[in-house]
Amino acid sequence: MFGLSELAIILIVVIAVIGIKKLPELTRSAGKAARILKAEARAAKDEEAGTAPAPRVVQGEVVPPGTGTPPPGARPTDAPDQR
Repeated sequence: MFGLSELAIILIVVIAVIGIKKLPELTRSAGKAARILKAEARAAKDEEAGTAPAPRVVQGEVVPPGTGTPPPGARPTDAPDQR
């Protein structure tokens, strides 16, 4: 009869053999989660201290409709009629 320690060792070996293919994906996702958690903790700490970064402003220009080229991914039906 098997004891508890022998069953635990067999279970660990089975998990290692079956899960060896998923190990790189698992470590990659764990690293991403750790980075996200770290960034969120830093943002919360900055917000608490009142040193939140200023919002980023992006300058742009207004282009009247019908001028220039259609945006990337536009279908021909989206283009204005040029009859």
